[in-house]
Amino acid sequence: MTGRVGHRHAEAEDALAAHGDLETAWRSGAATADALAGLAADRAGLPRYDLAALEAMTPLIASLSRRYLREAHMLPLVDHQNAGVLVVADPERREAIAAVRLACGRAMATAVASFEDIELLLGRAEGAAAPAPPEPEAAVTLEDSIDTLQDLARGAPIVRLIDQLMERAVDLGATDIHLETERDQLRVRLRVDGQLRAEPPLARHLAPAVLSRIKILAGLDIAERRLPQDGRANIRVGQTEADLRVAIMPTMHGETAVMRILLKDNRLLDLARIGMGETDRAAVAALLAEPHGLLVVTGPTGSGKTTTLAAAIAMLNDPARKIVTVEDPVEYQLAGVHQTQVRPAIGITFAHALRAFLRHDPDIIMVGEMRDRETAGIGIQAALTGHLVLTTLHTNSAADAVVRLVDMGVEPYLIASTLRGVLGQRLVRRLCPRCAAPGEPLAPIAARLGVPDAVPDAAVAQVAVGCGACGQTGYRGRIAIFEVLKVDPVVRRLIREAPEPERIAAAAVAAGMTSMLADGLRKVAEGITTVEEVVRTAG
Repeated sequence: MTGRVGHRHAEAEDALAAHGDLETAWRSGAATADALAGLAADRAGLPRYDLAALEAMTPLIASLSRRYLREAHMLPLVDHQNAGVLVVADPERREAIAAVRLACGRAMATAVASFEDIELLLGRAEGAAAPAPPEPEAAVTLEDSIDTLQDLARGAPIVRLIDQLMERAVDLGATDIHLETERDQLRVRLRVDGQLRAEPPLARHLAPAVLSRIKILAGLDIAERRLPQDGRANIRVGQTEADLRVAIMPTMHGETAVMRILLKDNRLLDLARIGMGETDRAAVAALLAEPHGLLVVTGPTGSGKTTTLAAAIAMLNDPARKIVTVEDPVEYQLAGVHQTQVRPAIGITFAHALRAFLRHDPDIIMVGEMRDRETAGIGIQAALTGHLVLTTLHTNSAADAVVRLVDMGVEPYLIASTLRGVLGQRLVRRLCPRCAAPGEPLAPIAARLGVPDAVPDAAVAQVAVGCGACGQTGYRGRIAIFEVLKVDPVVRRLIREAPEPERIAAAAVAAGMTSMLADGLRKVAEGITTVEEVVRTAG
């Protein structure tokens, strides 16, 4: 145990030396929040509080600016003896500490807690102290004028309500916000770690004003309530910048809205950070070193394909190469890369933009998705004529990508000539490190699942328990599991003869490919996730 603590301490010191301050080191992902908190407490000679100790105290934020506390990563508390404690993530922020102490108007001892714990408790305290949802003087009906809706949507109560919802979604790491008008309420749900989580519902008569506010944010027509609408917005929540994709759909009881949150977080552009093992990273690096050909990333919607492609582009980004991308939407802005947003309304489709880019002398082309026969055909021709083409497909496995391309009308001999490799991936939920507990031996489970050599004989599967830090789910965050199929001469011959996924997958495994199931079980052996998560996502 002492060795592990010493390693974490050294990791935190290296991260701090590289990034200059504690918050930057934490946000970079170079060290964990707990390791940085331990280092900060030791350097400042202050007590270090864990989450359990903080939960036993009462927040003292009624008269303070929540935004200031959030940005400064501080939280004033009182213990069971009514003694004040100001917990901080960075003791070097002396001016901010003095300001919060002055605002509290009482003696406050100083202690250190992690950035994550302070964010978690601030979110809870804000939720507990949040005012009741705003109540318009009268219910809004469909017959009300557009001016009335605009006034309500731009009013402070509704604006504050939407802002609070956005802040909570970002704090929880939600990818989507669902607002669903039902007969007697406006239902609110957040998709956290791939699972929908219900939030307290809003009064039914708030629905028109809330939906109108969302339409205004996304630049949509608030007078149109009969047809679906799609829009986008750029928002800033605290220090976090994000793109918002908004989809509005009329339903039986009114409109429903889904807002997808796309964080502009370039920390994710690292294959190791998103979960790719050393062997698979070496295989991907070899594929990216090819001078031309086609590299496909596969997986369902929301499985992190775009993040993986962006990480690959970041690896290839070099002034000696011209890299162009066609995306919908542009999720990661990469310096030195020419990125184009698809706009079907004015005729800029994937196929149209790809055809135009071929006249710009590119070395590497990234196509956000091959959706149709025309796009696939142009992409294959680009790969044949000396370009490295990166793209995505929606398939269940890496081997299925070949059949999908055939179904789209691409001849097998063209696929065999251009395809260099396929990277399949899924996202599984990470175990909460605070409450995970050991379960049963993993080797017999791996044998029953048909991958007996995937894990060491002594490996033990961890199980999800649930605690305050993870919202009683047992999971916190997500990580990817992968399989990298390299098109070697055997696989190329199978593609030419009869592209059957089972034969292609078997040949790839015989050549050394680690299947997604095996990769997932290895992460179970490392205590990162659970067997249930791997089976749920990989089958």
